[in-house]
Amino acid sequence: MTRWLPGTVLTLIACVASVRAAPASQSGDSCDSKALSSATQLVDCIRSSELWQHMQAFEQIAVENPGLDGHPSRNSGEPGYKASVDYVAGLMRQAGYRVTIQPYYVPYFSVDGTPLFAEVAPVPQRYAVTKDWYLAFYSGSGNLTAAVQPAAGIQIPSTGGSTSGCSAADFANFQPGNIALIQRGSCLVGTKAANAKAAGAVAAIIFNEGDSAERMAPADLELSDLASFPVVTASYALGADLYRQYVSGSAPVLRLAAKTVFDPHRTDYNLIADSPWGDPHHVVVADAHLDAIFGAGMLDNASGSATILEIALKMAHTPTRNQLRFIWFGGEELGLLGSAYYTRTLPPAEAARIVFDIDADVTASPNYDILIADPAYASNAASFPPNVAPASEIGNHYFSQFFAAHDATAYDGPLGGGNNGTDSNSFSLIGIPNTGIFTGQDCCKTQAAVNLWGGELGNHEGHIPGFDGGCVDYEGRWCDNLDNADPYLFEFVSRAVAYVAYHLANASLATSVIHTPPTTPTANGRPGMTQQ
Repeated sequence: MTRWLPGTVLTLIACVASVRAAPASQSGDSCDSKALSSATQLVDCIRSSELWQHMQAFEQIAVENPGLDGHPSRNSGEPGYKASVDYVAGLMRQAGYRVTIQPYYVPYFSVDGTPLFAEVAPVPQRYAVTKDWYLAFYSGSGNLTAAVQPAAGIQIPSTGGSTSGCSAADFANFQPGNIALIQRGSCLVGTKAANAKAAGAVAAIIFNEGDSAERMAPADLELSDLASFPVVTASYALGADLYRQYVSGSAPVLRLAAKTVFDPHRTDYNLIADSPWGDPHHVVVADAHLDAIFGAGMLDNASGSATILEIALKMAHTPTRNQLRFIWFGGEELGLLGSAYYTRTLPPAEAARIVFDIDADVTASPNYDILIADPAYASNAASFPPNVAPASEIGNHYFSQFFAAHDATAYDGPLGGGNNGTDSNSFSLIGIPNTGIFTGQDCCKTQAAVNLWGGELGNHEGHIPGFDGGCVDYEGRWCDNLDNADPYLFEFVSRAVAYVAYHLANASLATSVIHTPPTTPTANGRPGMTQQ
């Protein structure tokens, strides 16, 4: 969910100062056991210490439930995700919410064990996962030793826009049984891999273009379908080295051993918790996705999950005009699958009772933006029923109001990306107004954003400063841990979500006019990944 924005001037220090200076007038007992009479009281009750306890619990769950690759995991379809569901469900039941756990199916993919990729000759060397290469998402398995042969169209040095592998003609002289070396560029990686397979390749290496700082490291690539052979995504340096060896007359011989697992119907879960308070015919949803990808998933999205969990716990004894419903979705990292299932299977009469949705997806980025997930600016906004954008303005307004009151700025506009790649998009498709907040992940924070919020050019998280794409969406880095989240921003943004939730829970909102969504979800693939 890389997003972009124009800039005015506001420093990072101002935002962090407003976090530290925020009042904490409520005692722990009054926050946890009494009705709160205003948005201000609720905001004061949202504190980093309690938010952080949930984060620590989620990370411990990931550590205790490693995935097939041996690393901590809370990925959909794995035990760590179900343990996360159980943790949240237990707290919500204890607080008096009516909890429903909704099962559904997701396509499950994982690397099994530790893959091997090495040059056997003429320069024996072993390549490092993360630094040099990954397996592409939906790569096939393989255990092979073979020579490398480049496809046509490779640019060394690169000027960008390589067409390497985009046409069957790029493999006109390809020797079946070789490993295809292909440069990332102007067509889908699935097209490149399919053309290589058709030419008789036993594996494909797709290396980054190298035409900019952010296109040097191995790219986080996703195939559109499960491949029948191994597909490696490599750094520009690795690909360029193999290419130079080949053109010098010494075709590199490589060893590749990788096992992947694919289950097209793995059980996953949404967690739905209804408040005992408020009008059940006017429901305000607060949602976050609970699943991770490639590890513990602390920033993406234990942060958003903890944000709405702590708000729910603090609102447990507070009567509201509208009923509050808190939902933790699974399958978001696989393409908004949990929210798509939920919104598409709701009976129309029940869906019409949902008057608004608030989405919390990434709320603690160290090198942050503050972006309002306004559906008016989504890339698929033309698919939304016409009521969605205008009816969503009230939620966007409450976010802007909160940040302005704390001398901070939230960007709401076309360069922010709208609600692309987050679960509120699923609500938009059936006609339910929505808003949300997003603080940035991956790369790259722009100069305009630095002018607006301070910080550094490049990664929003992970290595800062840096341009390698961060921790969240990169297989093999396993660094979206507790130290990838900023506790001060976490509290500040969580308080913003609390402010919006309280106001919408007590606003006069019209019931929704429900529309039938497209036959297939508009949002395809995993948010944060690219198929090109």
